[in-house]
Amino acid sequence: MEKLDDTSHNVPQMMVDEHGNKIINPQGMGLLRLSMMVITASICGGIFSLAGDLAAGGANTAAVLVSWGICFVGVLCLAMCFFGLSRARPDLTGGIYAYAAAGFGDFIGFISGYGYWISGCLSNVSFALLLFSALGYFFKPFEGGNNLLSCICASIYLWLLVWLAAKGVKEAAKLNIFVTVAKVIPLGLFIVSILLLQKFNPAIFMENFMGEPGGPGFFDQLVSTMVALVWIFTGIEASVVISGRARLAKDVGRSTIIGFIFIFVLYMLISVLSMGVVPRPQMAELATPSMAGVLEAAIGPVGATVVNLGVVLSLLGAMLGYVIINAETPYEAAKMGTFPKPFAHANEAGSPIVTLIVSSGITQLFLILAVFATSTYQFMYNCAVCTILVPYVASALYFAKIAWQNKHMGPDGAGSVAKARFFGTLGFIYTVFLVWSCGVTGIMITTILFTPGILLYAWGEKTQGKKILPTTVDKIVALIIVVTMIVSVYQIATGAISVL
Repeated sequence: MEKLDDTSHNVPQMMVDEHGNKIINPQGMGLLRLSMMVITASICGGIFSLAGDLAAGGANTAAVLVSWGICFVGVLCLAMCFFGLSRARPDLTGGIYAYAAAGFGDFIGFISGYGYWISGCLSNVSFALLLFSALGYFFKPFEGGNNLLSCICASIYLWLLVWLAAKGVKEAAKLNIFVTVAKVIPLGLFIVSILLLQKFNPAIFMENFMGEPGGPGFFDQLVSTMVALVWIFTGIEASVVISGRARLAKDVGRSTIIGFIFIFVLYMLISVLSMGVVPRPQMAELATPSMAGVLEAAIGPVGATVVNLGVVLSLLGAMLGYVIINAETPYEAAKMGTFPKPFAHANEAGSPIVTLIVSSGITQLFLILAVFATSTYQFMYNCAVCTILVPYVASALYFAKIAWQNKHMGPDGAGSVAKARFFGTLGFIYTVFLVWSCGVTGIMITTILFTPGILLYAWGEKTQGKKILPTTVDKIVALIIVVTMIVSVYQIATGAISVL
């Protein structure tokens, strides 16, 4: 296995095409398919429930607008980190895992990849809950989305997607293009309906602009929006995660930026328009997905029907995207030597069959637990956000590190040193702020989920005859995770902290 480090300014030589573009995989996906993967992975159920989630957190118009500004700068910087890293280290086709491993060693890289992996599994559970909640609008036995019948049907669909992905990741990605176009249509109809029918009311938009008397302070309102906003942008790194399936190295970063700009404009329009249709207190009480209630208030029951159909279509596609991504992360990590060797096995179609089955098995377990614990969609996506922030922080920090060390910069690397330092530093600060926004409960849940990963790491290292936790930093990080997990379990068991 080639060591992933930064001891040199050079990266391994890659093939180039007739235009001098670096080739990762001659038979890989082009810019369109990669961009569609980003959009499909990002446009999930979050946007359909965002307005209600922000209102339920106590955020009023002014706080939401400022939060969108912070989100734009923060997520743009994070996207630019992924863009810069894809240019600086096109040889690191494992993306989320590989960046952390190159910058901070195999254990930190493993923790980063493991966090991304578990977050993806939790995301698919939250998608399943919201999917059947939306179906409950049409079929009452599914109402709520977290009952036994919903669990059984969600499980059948999950394993159907595994079968599809097993036939070939590239073939599954082709389907994603059509799914992406189809899921954007109801969102476009939402925007057009409110604008053309003139249902946006400036008076409602300005109502309680700074909040009701006795409500949360302005800063508390800002903090309450952070997890919900970053949730709707998870998936922005999708093309980086499957970069080994891309044809050209330059398309990995370009697709990330294209996807970000497209979905930000779409999300911002939907969020702002919603605030001009339904007052905040009423918005906070709307059932999930709240967009259905907003459009119903604007154009009648047909609005709720259109939105719920959009949610169903969106999540059917999103679950496919995440089945692929969830399999790619441990597969690439195993090929690089950190995850156990069996995880690197692919079938005749080139699909990572072992990680497809293991990842979907973990998703299945979380789904069963969610149903029997009557967990909500919001709780599951909070857990997903908390775990994905670990690889986000590591990736942003690695980009800042190589920028300040002036490694892999210039025309053949990440480009301007000054710009790289700017985006890397702000991206890191933003991701740390997001971790803080998760709160004590979110951090505790994260350590509980990460502790089994240490055992998986130890297994992988032992089977390869490598030293477990070779550095002092590795030992300290592992100790912090385990100790915090023990405290967290005690706090939850004694009722000191409620997680539901």
